[in-house]
Amino acid sequence: MNQIKIQTEPFDLTAIQEEMRRQNPAIGAVVTFLGQMRDINEGDQVTTMTLEHYPGMTEKALQAIVDEANERWQLLGIRVVHRVGPLQPLDPIVLVAVASAHRGEAFQACEFIIDYLKTRAPFWKKEQTPEGERWVDARHTDEQAEQRWKRAGS
Repeated sequence: MNQIKIQTEPFDLTAIQEEMRRQNPAIGAVVTFLGQMRDINEGDQVTTMTLEHYPGMTEKALQAIVDEANERWQLLGIRVVHRVGPLQPLDPIVLVAVASAHRGEAFQACEFIIDYLKTRAPFWKKEQTPEGERWVDARHTDEQAEQRWKRAGS
């Protein structure tokens, strides 16, 4: 079973993993990625970050990414939880959890989902630094990661 959530509240990584793990006795691996806010970006101190999204459009983009992961690998469940709103350093931002019968598919699918999420999901990030606010553009390395999956195909 797949689940996508966009929320302002923190999430409980352990509870989500446990729920997935207990859902299906055929699950042999649950791989998770947890992204959290750093207090530095591009060499500058970052005190606060605000994430914005388009409700409905963002969930649809995430669903397309999850659907593509399910087409590429035999998966037994996916959870994507992404926070929006104001965040502080060390706050969890995003969780991707993937369950499969074997670890290889879960690892690959988890990496695929976060790589595509970074480039295809419509989120906007504004950082507060001692010098003022600034919008953050997509990183070249994120685009390179997406290209790697496109070349790999299915």
